[in-house]
This record gives sequence, structure tokens and C-alpha cells, in this order.
Amino acid sequence: MSSNRKNYHIVLTSRPGETNEATESNFGYEETAYPDEPIESGMLLIKNLYLSLDPALRCRLNDDTGVEYIGPWEIGKTADGFGGIGEVISSSDPGFKTGDLIVPNFLWPWKLYFAIQSVAVRKITTKNMDWSPTLYLSVFGLTGLTAYLGVKEKGHVVKGANQTMVVSAAAGSTGSFAGQIAKAMGCGKVVGTCGSHAKVRCLTEELGFDAAINYKTESLPDQLKVLCPHGIDIYFDNVGGQTTNDIIQQMNENSHIILCGQIAYYNKTIEYPPPLPKEISDILKTRNINRDRFLVLTYKDQFAQATEALMEMYSTGKIKVKETIETGLENAGKAFVSMMNGGNTGKQLLKI
Repeated sequence: MSSNRKNYHIVLTSRPGETNEATESNFGYEETAYPDEPIESGMLLIKNLYLSLDPALRCRLNDDTGVEYIGPWEIGKTADGFGGIGEVISSSDPGFKTGDLIVPNFLWPWKLYFAIQSVAVRKITTKNMDWSPTLYLSVFGLTGLTAYLGVKEKGHVVKGANQTMVVSAAAGSTGSFAGQIAKAMGCGKVVGTCGSHAKVRCLTEELGFDAAINYKTESLPDQLKVLCPHGIDIYFDNVGGQTTNDIIQQMNENSHIILCGQIAYYNKTIEYPPPLPKEISDILKTRNINRDRFLVLTYKDQFAQATEALMEMYSTGKIKVKETIETGLENAGKAFVSMMNGGNTGKQLLKI
């Protein structure tokens, strides 16, 4: 039988207009059917508690995402994202019981109540039950894994080598973790770029960055020369665009770019990774700078080890977590647009 409970979801109502920038009007909050009960064998009935909002979802507003691992959102259909936390309401799998908290292996619907296969989720289990479950959407989730494996696999950090690393969008979730992880791995100096004085203070006074640059009020090339007098050895690139061009010009020979995201291009229909200007490409060739694309899903076999390492770093205070939380499923579009415009510090979450 079906419950008389009301259910709601977020749907895509339109794609971005002429400016190609995401707006709240692209998202709708609508009533939808409550899942049928009893649920089928191997299924779980879930009440949604949190959504993870991530910049990489911006490509799903386009007709073509430009990437092979995820398709576009369909107009009129429930939107979904890369993460969330749910509470089990009922279970037809003996491995799960009512009250268990779960996270997805990959995709997660933006819906208040839904049924999902038990094989598509995993329980939140932790050695420290005082930890907030939202850590599994940030430092212990895809965001933390992206930062950790990006630095580990593509950064070539050598402890004691006195390397300098620059992180763009450093006050965002992935960037803030990347800088802290690099320091924990022994990187000599970490400099972040961000868009406000408040974020500069957060990076340097709370998150352990050696320095930070507000690109909106300071000359990025000039400040890089001051803060990185011996050049840049590692660049964790979340941004692309002119920021990346300025940073590459000050990179050393045989240095490494961790090509994680290109938020400067998310509102444009362009191939990924975006091509660089000829003069910047020439620098890469002349200085033998490595710029391989990084996709965390390539390293699924390392997720368990990486999660253990992140838990150790967090439990010993080597990583701190910043969160920006919007409340109410109806505000998913508002929170998403705010994040795309830099309104968040650390991980952007929606508490339902």
C-alpha cells in the first residue's frame, strides 16, 4: 500500500539562458509521489537528510555535459548529485535496519523520500561516533578523495624538498583540503587563491595555508612573485582561465599541474580540459610541465586506503573542515547558484 505522506523533489525546469549562468529559476520544487510500500527485496526506503552540492554538477545543466562519466539533467525529471546522507525508514535487506545512516556509492536523488537498491549505498560507520555525519560528504567523501588522490597521484610531493604549491579556489571544499593534505604530506609551502579577505583569513589563520591571495583586490602575478620567489613546483588547478595562465607562467621546470576542475569555464560550452593559449602551451612544453587530466573515479581501487588516511589526518588535527549549510530542500537551487558564485567557504551542503 502507498502512504498518504507528502513527498517533494527538485526538478530541472529550464537550462541557462543567454548568459549561460545558472539561476534559481532553472530549478523547481514540486510535489511527487511517495514510494510504494512495502518495498521490493533488496531495496531501502530512505528519508533524505543532506545533499552535497558540487561545482562539477554545473555541466549537467547543459544539453551535453562534455564528460563521459555523467549525463545531463533532464527537464522535468528529478535532479541528482554526487552525494547525500539518508536515514533508512524501512529495509528489505537484512544488512540494513531502520535508523541506519547511509551515503551513496555515486548518485543521490534530490528528493525527500525515495527507494534505492541497497547495493548502491553504504552505511556510515566510524570509529568516532562524535564525528558529524556530514564529514562523509566532505573530507571522507568524493571531495576529500579527490583532494587526497589528486595530491598523491599527480602532485609528486617530496617531503623535505622545500616545494611550493599553489591552490586555486583554495577556500572551496576540494581546494581547502588539497592545501592541508599537501602540508600534511610534507610540502614546504602552500599558497591559496580566493575571492575575499574573509577567505584569506580563513585559509591562513584556520586551515594552515602559508599565504593566500585575494585575486579580486590584488595582482595575482605580482603577489605570486613575492610569495613564491623560487617559483611554483605544484599547482592544484580548480579554476582554469586567466588565473591558471598567470600561475603557469611562474612554474618551474619539471613541475606538476593537478588538473582537477575548471570553474572559469563551467558556464561555457567548451571541450574539457579547455585548451590553453599558445604562449601558455609553449611554456608547458619548454619547461616540461606535466598537465594530465585528473579524474578521481579512475582510482576507485584506492578509495578504502585513501579514506583511512583521511580519517587519520582528521583525527590528528591535520585536516580541518569548513562547511556552508543552507536549509530546506526548496532552497537547493538557491544554494547551488550561491556556490557557483563563490558564496561558500568549504563544503556547500543542503540540510533537508
